Amino acid sequence: MPDTLDGIRETRGRSAPAQARPAGTPVDPEVAQRLARALKARIDGEVRFDDGSRALYATDASNYRQVPIGVVIPRSVDDVVATMAACREFGVPFLSRGGGTSLAGQGCNVAVLVDFSKHLNRLLHLDPQKRLARVEPGIILDQLRDAAEHHHLTFGPDPATHDHNCLGGMLGNNSCGTHSVMAGRTADNVEALDILTYDGLRLTVGPTSEAAFDRIIAEGGRRGEIYRALRALRERYAALIRARYPDIPRRVSGYNLDELLPERGCNVARALVGSEGTCVTILSATLRLVPSPPARALVVLGFDDIFQAGDAVPRLLEHRPIALEGIDHELVEFMKEKHLETDDLALLPGGCGWLIIEFGGADADEAVARAEALCRATAGLAGLREAKVMGDRAAQHRIWAVREAGLGGTAFVPHHPDTWEGWEDAAVPPARVGAYLRDFKALLDRYAYDSALYGHFGDGCIHCRLNFGLRTEGGVEKWRRFLDEAADLVVRYGGSISGEHGDGQSKAELLGKMFGAELIDAFREFKAIWDPDGRMNPGKVVDPYPITSNLRLGPSYHAPALPTHFKFPDDHGRFGHAAIRCVGVGKCRRVDPDGGVMCPSYLVTHEEKHVTRGRARMLFEMLHGGAISPSWRNDAVEDALELCLACKGCKSDCPVNVDMATYKAEFRAHHYAGRLRPRAAYSMGLIHRWARIAGTAPRLANLLTGTPGLDALAKLAAGIAQARRLPRFARQPYVAWHRRHAPRHGFGPAVILFPDTFTNYFRPDSAIAATRVLERLGWQVRIPERVLCCGRPLYDWGMLDAAKDLWRQTLATLRADALAGTPIVCLEPACTAAFRDELVNLFPDDAVARQLAQQVHTFDEFLDRHCAEVELPKLHRPALVQFHCHHHAVMKTATARRLLDRIAPGCEIAAAGCCGMAGSFGFEADKHAVSMQIAERALLPKVRAAPGQTMILADGFSCREQIEQGTGRPTRHLAEAVAAAMGLAPRNA
Repeated sequence: MPDTLDGIRETRGRSAPAQARPAGTPVDPEVAQRLARALKARIDGEVRFDDGSRALYATDASNYRQVPIGVVIPRSVDDVVATMAACREFGVPFLSRGGGTSLAGQGCNVAVLVDFSKHLNRLLHLDPQKRLARVEPGIILDQLRDAAEHHHLTFGPDPATHDHNCLGGMLGNNSCGTHSVMAGRTADNVEALDILTYDGLRLTVGPTSEAAFDRIIAEGGRRGEIYRALRALRERYAALIRARYPDIPRRVSGYNLDELLPERGCNVARALVGSEGTCVTILSATLRLVPSPPARALVVLGFDDIFQAGDAVPRLLEHRPIALEGIDHELVEFMKEKHLETDDLALLPGGCGWLIIEFGGADADEAVARAEALCRATAGLAGLREAKVMGDRAAQHRIWAVREAGLGGTAFVPHHPDTWEGWEDAAVPPARVGAYLRDFKALLDRYAYDSALYGHFGDGCIHCRLNFGLRTEGGVEKWRRFLDEAADLVVRYGGSISGEHGDGQSKAELLGKMFGAELIDAFREFKAIWDPDGRMNPGKVVDPYPITSNLRLGPSYHAPALPTHFKFPDDHGRFGHAAIRCVGVGKCRRVDPDGGVMCPSYLVTHEEKHVTRGRARMLFEMLHGGAISPSWRNDAVEDALELCLACKGCKSDCPVNVDMATYKAEFRAHHYAGRLRPRAAYSMGLIHRWARIAGTAPRLANLLTGTPGLDALAKLAAGIAQARRLPRFARQPYVAWHRRHAPRHGFGPAVILFPDTFTNYFRPDSAIAATRVLERLGWQVRIPERVLCCGRPLYDWGMLDAAKDLWRQTLATLRADALAGTPIVCLEPACTAAFRDELVNLFPDDAVARQLAQQVHTFDEFLDRHCAEVELPKLHRPALVQFHCHHHAVMKTATARRLLDRIAPGCEIAAAGCCGMAGSFGFEADKHAVSMQIAERALLPKVRAAPGQTMILADGFSCREQIEQGTGRPTRHLAEAVAAAMGLAPRNA
């Protein structure tokens, strides 16, 4: 076998591989390395056959795990063609992958995995007159939809992952989504595909007339051979296809052989949609667009139970809604327990089962009129308790947020067994939803399984996530028996085993129940027509791996019980459980800067290892072993965590609350144990020590760090980027000012102002302003008896022993105040978050720690709780506000927004994304460029564009430094804004 592919050209005929291997057989490491060298010589894209990259792509969003041979990230279609040629030459399987959110195991395999999402993600052409769009497979669905909306068009299928899934994955799985009652499945919206076969043939397929079939067959060659075989297949199985394929809107299981029938236009492209990469790889797709109603209105119906809601579906469909979704009371209860969309849940009408029905119109009046007409027609519906019409777009978004939280709401619910996919998307005729739900619930009860029930009721597709016992042999056997009974139930109802997520490995073994043995043979023939060597995503859909094989968390997996600093109370006290928390839904892969805080580095790098999912999977692989070494010293894991900003966005934005900032701190504590850390760990991580020393002689410290030449040496020694300006120490720390200020003891109730390191030594004006505001409002402002620090910078570097020592000082110093219930105000959001998060995670059994976590407030929280009735004067100038990531993730920003409404109504909130500084991150020499790219995506341009009189508000020290160093605009803390509105002097030396 050659070491390189030089001189090998794309073939039009079938070429046998140099050495065929059975599906799933590991490739010899030497062969894999020769293949990697060959690929690097032939393509411009990225070739990653290292252990870390292979581990990163070993799973999708399913129960399955298969480590790929290697990963290729192509930059062009030519790279894909060359990669396929290399796989053919070396006789190895090929797997296309988009967003990696597949739930049936079709996104992982022992193959060369090609990730289209990083580079092949463009909208190639949009024709609003013909209502067509041509896209590359890596494009995110919402990017296409946003472009189409400019012409009042949309791509109809819209799964809940619409803001981060890839069109290539939707084409592979035949995805559907909320609006499929309006637009159908992905297959129903495909005009043509540009495809590549394993044996090197590249062609465009689409609707094909009989005359076109004749012409193509007459031309001969590999293309003619394919079309001749397709025609023969159709003629042999047409009657059986018509008889056995369920006539329902959500038949997703199996190959779309019905699309080859003459009455369906013999659309070869649509026949390939949903084939899950087992036949061809898609290079581009021409898609049909549908009109997008510019105005929307919702009707939300509350029923006595979800079964009666299901009974109402056929009657409601008569009104031709564009969406009809259902959720049950258990999902709502789970969301309350997980604190997901809790404010939005209050919008639901009374009931224990709900239907969400959407109508479109040319304007709001038309949409609302349709919604009201349905409400009038619901009189007499059995079990209906209450109906609500929602014409307000903001309220509609909140209701859809409840529905889209379904998967997150059913995974890792506190005090409930862990739940998994494995039977989560069956579909039945919409007219029979209520009856099916009753029978399905009875089946769950017999097996002692439990799940919320929700989904696309208008198309008969029911979602659930069940507490399968996949960790024991008995549990796996029980799960397998259940699958047989569940499949039999769906078949009896004339349904489809998969109504949205495809077959992959989790459903494929059951397809015989639905289609019969002859059509399973037809599936084999269809795959063989395109992939005679069986190298395209083998073991999925056709001749599948057994359902119970390749389990990511099967009976053989036993996570080691590791001693840890953090106690992980939400994960049964086990780091191993925390490492499996990620379910792979990929919400962290968003690219919209206004879409939340999570994974700011991914917005810049578009690397799988720089999202919460990728990092979580690397930690799991470290515990699992096999792909990478099972060791805290694992450099591949450290590499994945290196660009984690510890923004805590995932703790809030991730649907299953993966807490990567904590995992990173725990990992680094062990990774660097007994070893030197990078220089920035000692300069920035120990800032509380250096600040105390510098605070005794701030002018000298500023001279050393602010004099040209000296500052360059200081930055070099500290591992800080030369482009950064070192923060200047205040002439007088806040603690010194406070002691000179002589607070008014004995006047009013006491409140402690916690002088964190950053406020005390760098930004005392914020604390001075807060002191004056609180005293004006009648409070006696005290400070702790000794200088304290929460140790926030220590966590980023895993200096957890030092952090615990600081907490012990804080617990001892504030013990009396904690027991007395004295409120504490902390001005730095990161420090407030440390009290709420790290403190109780490190000391969950300490009563004082738990009490302090409840008593420490942000400035806005304190005013909202204790001074809500006080009329505050208005700030008579515009304001632009940047919220700190930890504020968003841990404390939430609702109270800050209420305070802003009181003093600065109409102020503008900057994009929710991270500023990019994140403590020491943006100062570090090797991270400065990424830090600035994050900031330049949205925040800094917004600040520069703000009028000169606009007050820039940011409570976080990091945010203020990033804004000031990036734009030259001064910033203020919210306390300073309130002080300014009250006419209090802003500064005092």
